[in-house]
Amino acid sequence: MRLLPEYFVSLQPNLYNIMDIKNQFAKKLMEIEAIKLQPNEPFTWASGWKSPIYTDNRKTLSFPSLRSFVKLELCHAIQENFPEAEAVAGVATGAIAQGALVADQLGLPYSYVRPKPKDHGMGNQVEGEIKKGAKVVVVEDLISTGGSSLKAVAALRAYGVEVIGMVASFTYGFPVAEQAFEEAGVKLITLSNYEAVIEEAAKTGYIKEEDKAVLAEWRKSPETWG
Repeated sequence: MRLLPEYFVSLQPNLYNIMDIKNQFAKKLMEIEAIKLQPNEPFTWASGWKSPIYTDNRKTLSFPSLRSFVKLELCHAIQENFPEAEAVAGVATGAIAQGALVADQLGLPYSYVRPKPKDHGMGNQVEGEIKKGAKVVVVEDLISTGGSSLKAVAALRAYGVEVIGMVASFTYGFPVAEQAFEEAGVKLITLSNYEAVIEEAAKTGYIKEEDKAVLAEWRKSPETWG
């Protein structure tokens, strides 16, 4: 049974669908400035890429109602797409908190995955304990190229569990990421995406109409843009 949060009680069932969530969440992210769009003053990512957008989904943890929104919608995504899930694993560091919140809400075992094994102690990369062979859903906060997210999947598979899919707060929708997830055999479900952000940003006047072309061009080839 779907657990509707308080803010959906007043909505008519026929008005509720996944596109509503994508746009609603995109708007909420911009309201708390978790997403910033600067087509004329691009950011520089850690990779060195120039980007007209910067996303920090971890800011949602600081706003109780939005934190609940993310938790419950990630739970709904798991219930609807991966009902056979037996455990949850978060990707460090961005999704450790979200993953724990989701696992607690669903009453499932929880672990998180480090970027690499510890260089001391037990040398763990998967922290916590998951039963070998368990069906696991991975929780991530942001999908860019998909590299770090799929490394976590590989670590879980090496640990001895079955990764049945991944849920995340946001994706840029890069073709390289879509191809990587397909090749890895991982189904990805996200609460929002780049298209929804641009749509909501244009509606609210957060960006100018002429900026949309620049933002669309960046998404085609982010590694060479700028």
